[in-house]
Amino acid sequence: MSGSGAYEVLIDGQPMRCVDAVDRGFQYGDGTFTTITIREGVPLFWPLHLARLERDCRQLLIPFPGVEHLEPDVRTLCAAHPDGVLKIQITRGIGGRGYRLPEPQRVTRVLSIHPPPDYPSELREIGIEVRLCENRLGINPRLAGIKHMNRLEQILARAEWTDDAIREGIMLDTEGYVVEGTMSNLFLIKNGTLYTPKIDRCGVAGVMRSITIETALQHGMAVAESRITLEELFAADEVFLTNCVIETWPVRRFGHRTYGVGPITQEIDRWLRTKAENEQVAAFNG
Repeated sequence: MSGSGAYEVLIDGQPMRCVDAVDRGFQYGDGTFTTITIREGVPLFWPLHLARLERDCRQLLIPFPGVEHLEPDVRTLCAAHPDGVLKIQITRGIGGRGYRLPEPQRVTRVLSIHPPPDYPSELREIGIEVRLCENRLGINPRLAGIKHMNRLEQILARAEWTDDAIREGIMLDTEGYVVEGTMSNLFLIKNGTLYTPKIDRCGVAGVMRSITIETALQHGMAVAESRITLEELFAADEVFLTNCVIETWPVRRFGHRTYGVGPITQEIDRWLRTKAENEQVAAFNG
């Protein structure tokens, strides 16, 4: 990512950069977040990100602040910084020491906009090299799918390598099944079918993951969510990764296995590019 800081930060609608030291997001990672690409002043797939935030808040028993509070903040930041990456964090707010939920709950919303990533654009054409992470994801169906603010598993996994030639790490759960990348969702293609790991026990149900599944189905492709083993991943015809910032990265090499950039991955990437281009205005302006 180009630069480490944010262009601008709004906390509960006010320009500032510091949350209270007793905010539960800081104290316990008690919150959820989403990350959105901003292109020409438009937050791509805004309705899906908004729905994900609301769903995750509901699952975490955090009062959702509502579109009437979030959307003005988003518009303010996007108008000032029309190209970048927007991060929206919603925490349970200020609370006393201990795990008991505060009464009443007054959520904190933090919106920060960051420079666009400096990933080489050709990665979508030539693919990337990935590695297998030693750190594994704990199984917890209660938190499965949620993009909560405790990312220690991913942080420790990403700390396993410093080689810039390796762009991503593949994470397994504690039973040895493939789940996702440290910052991405994973797809593989075998005999013309698109497979992706189930996110019912751990992992993040990414917005771009849902868009990819929906788009593939709209184009008549067979799609399956399943438990995927390492052996099945190595045996795949094609592999690619998604998130809302990178969009699509084909996997060129994983350990001893070389995949190349396959024709179905290229076709899916074209579908997703077209979807983003066609929907970016409608996504925010209706």
